[in-house]
Amino acid sequence: MMRIGESFVGEGADAAHVNTVLGEREGPVGTAWATALATPSHGHTPFVAVLRPSLPVRPLTLFVNKAPIAHDRHATLTWGAAQAGVAAGVADALAEGDIEEEHVLIAAVWVNPEAKDADAIYANNRAATRNALVNQPPALDEVLAARHSPANPFYTP
Repeated sequence: MMRIGESFVGEGADAAHVNTVLGEREGPVGTAWATALATPSHGHTPFVAVLRPSLPVRPLTLFVNKAPIAHDRHATLTWGAAQAGVAAGVADALAEGDIEEEHVLIAAVWVNPEAKDADAIYANNRAATRNALVNQPPALDEVLAARHSPANPFYTP
């Protein structure tokens, strides 16, 4: 079992974009989780998301920053507000029975280097993580209907 999710919440620099991969510890997601943790790349340091220091969220969640850390404030917002939001969103999905604690989760998280509002970043990442974990994949007819008019917060033809 592998579930892939995506969600974008918020506006401007404080918006959150989260991609998730949820699966079994003993399967390909577990292997990817452990490999990513053991092999950070320049500018991208995967770490275990925590609700508080020494209290990792369950299912165990690997936080992977999509944007390289640009400056001290960006680091604080990424490792602080965004991480807390992701952990809370995972815990929300677990509490509501939408995911199981024995799985592992990879969360790829975008925090804009221009972000400023820690409370907005927290709230947006919490909602985006929760949404990514519960949203069902779109119907094929919806995807095919949208192919001629794609749009996103950064581009609309």
